[in-house]
Amino acid sequence: MKDKDAPKTSWFKNLKVEFSKVIWGDKKTLAQQTAAVVVVSVVLGIIIAVLDFVIQHGVDILVS
Repeated sequence: MKDKDAPKTSWFKNLKVEFSKVIWGDKKTLAQQTAAVVVVSVVLGIIIAVLDFVIQHGVDILVS
């Protein structure tokens, strides 16, 4: 049973070591990047919704 637990323990130890190597940004940079991601996601969502609306009505016009 101990052999099966060893890979998990080793994996978690390695994960902890890798996370300690990460250089985290400051709060201001994090907030700016988060805001940028949210804005881009909303804009792309709106573009996709408009395209969907236009294509759906175009297909409805062609079918009817």
